Amino acid sequence: MIFEVWAPRASLVELLVASERRAMAEAGGWWSADVAEAAHGSPYAFYVDGDGPYPDPRSRRQPEGIFGPSAVYDHARFTWSDHEWTGRDLRGSVIYEVHIGTFTPEGTFAGAIERLDHLVELSVDFVEIMPVAPVPGGRNWGYDGVDLYAVNETYGGPDGLKSFVDACHGKGIGVILDVVYNHLGPSGNFLHPFGPYFSGVQGSYWGEAVNLDGPGSDEVRRYFIGNAVQWLRDYHVDGLRLDAVHALHDRRATHLLAELADEVDALACTLGRPLTLIAESDLNDPRMVTPREAGGLGMTAQWNDDVHHALHVAVTGETHGYYADFAGSLVKALTQGFVHDGTYSSFRGRTHGAPARNVPGYRFVCCLQNHDQIGNRPQGDRMSVAQLKLGAGLLLTSPYTPMLFMGEEWGARSPFLFFTDHVEPALRDGEGERRRREFEGFGYEWSAPEPGDEETFQRSKLDWGELKEEEHWSLLAWYRDLIAMRKALPELTDPRMDRVSAEERDGWLVVRRGPIRVVANLGLDSVVVPLEAAVLLASDEAVQPVGDGLHLPGQSLAICRTTW
Repeated sequence: MIFEVWAPRASLVELLVASERRAMAEAGGWWSADVAEAAHGSPYAFYVDGDGPYPDPRSRRQPEGIFGPSAVYDHARFTWSDHEWTGRDLRGSVIYEVHIGTFTPEGTFAGAIERLDHLVELSVDFVEIMPVAPVPGGRNWGYDGVDLYAVNETYGGPDGLKSFVDACHGKGIGVILDVVYNHLGPSGNFLHPFGPYFSGVQGSYWGEAVNLDGPGSDEVRRYFIGNAVQWLRDYHVDGLRLDAVHALHDRRATHLLAELADEVDALACTLGRPLTLIAESDLNDPRMVTPREAGGLGMTAQWNDDVHHALHVAVTGETHGYYADFAGSLVKALTQGFVHDGTYSSFRGRTHGAPARNVPGYRFVCCLQNHDQIGNRPQGDRMSVAQLKLGAGLLLTSPYTPMLFMGEEWGARSPFLFFTDHVEPALRDGEGERRRREFEGFGYEWSAPEPGDEETFQRSKLDWGELKEEEHWSLLAWYRDLIAMRKALPELTDPRMDRVSAEERDGWLVVRRGPIRVVANLGLDSVVVPLEAAVLLASDEAVQPVGDGLHLPGQSLAICRTTW
């Protein structure tokens, strides 16, 4: 088989395979060697100008972890059963975010497969899995990944991921994979010896910026675009969530995201199924989700933190840190997409964003909770059952693409804490302090469990036994009913923002979606909300029609259909 690696500045690249170190031939910065005796499973590594051994930058498998050799992996050896899978369109869908290591007691793809029936009964359309690239140690959120073409062996390696995707498709569920292209982890990153993968400047709090627009960046861009194509083509993944794209520093005329969108669109035509790109962006720039043919970057959708923040403030009453700007912003968030659309952001100390005019609602992925919004709290604490019941009613009747975080649907009590397992003492011992510095100014008295402690990770695992308790089972039933209603009533999935209106006064809120009315009491005291003649479709048990309105107890919600 032929081994290839890009190392444009090297004078000599050697391949270590079959217990022999062999010089490779160079052409145009690419080095190659043909080794007949190498096959699936063969370990190998590279030496660059005598230094090494280093894993392959495009390693498909790292069976011994990030500091071990690469292993040859043949994609054709896996037997797929999803031949009739035609994909999932994001429009009208509900997403469910999962961290494989804490979703089940086993913390593996195989363990997650055993819980897919739960997701089928919940009626979600996509499962979004947090990053699966190899990381230091045995536990990590995934954003410290290196060897980006490989899959964490702790979860089950490449075959484990394929089995998970295959099983999801068999259940009618699409898979979105979270990928990180703005930086690599601080441990086990061996790209530097091979070429100009990095720009030499600090691109974000998390690490050195990747080289997207400097000398040698053509191949660096191909490295990341090729990675995206691999997941969609070779692993049958249906979409990618692109982490923190605002930290992609690219001054080229065609931004990396636009180039990626074009490549993925062409791949979708080849595969004959829709492929989704979801950007995590805090820019509030509607060009992010504007189609390429209209001059935008061509992302299918983007995470919308403004909607999360507005919902969080309305439901919890918290107004510290970046939540300060979102008090009283719920109507705008539910009807206009961005709250900061050119308005002043006190957290940033400047005006921020632009209006999301003519952007259909499905292009905004919105949530009550996600891994960041829970895990970036010092204690990783979640919303209460009462808060989730109210918030879910607003989220799942909104014009946006709703996303749930694992366990939210039953009000899981387990926290989702920040955890790592660094093997270098300097990284392991300083992680808690680095975390504290990252969140200075967020309004927290930072006192968090040590990220490197095994207990921090174990506490973050879901407790599926909670589903036996009435409080949790009742909330799960509410989520199931809301999702079923969303799929049954076309007004609720209608993404046209000009058909959504809302008003808020005296602690209550009414959202209008055609003949559908979503009525919420955001306060703690009972209120009577004036409302035209309507039929109750779903509500808390204590909600009662009263004359020309509805009586709602504190923090409750009702969904009605007008009868005129």
